Amino acid sequence: MPPRGQIPMDEKPPSQQNLRHTELKPRRGLRREEAALYIGVSPSKFDDLVKDRRMPRPKLIDGCKTWDIWKLDIAYDELPEDDGKGNDIDFAV
Repeated sequence: MPPRGQIPMDEKPPSQQNLRHTELKPRRGLRREEAALYIGVSPSKFDDLVKDRRMPRPKLIDGCKTWDIWKLDIAYDELPEDDGKGNDIDFAV
């Protein structure tokens, strides 16, 4: 029996069991696939967005390309919003 006030290791909530290093701390740099997933598109669509400068260019860390999550947020905010015309989805509540 553990000391009073302590939860036995096998009884801790799943969110506190087997945490990996990346889950303990948010990352600022994302690899291509992660950056695409972050903004909600496929990696090939993400490549198109980078190519036409709607998404930022990557940073290089010893030849490894990573995208700054802060710059992704800014670029995403600058994307146009759907005007609702020509769309068959009704967002009205």
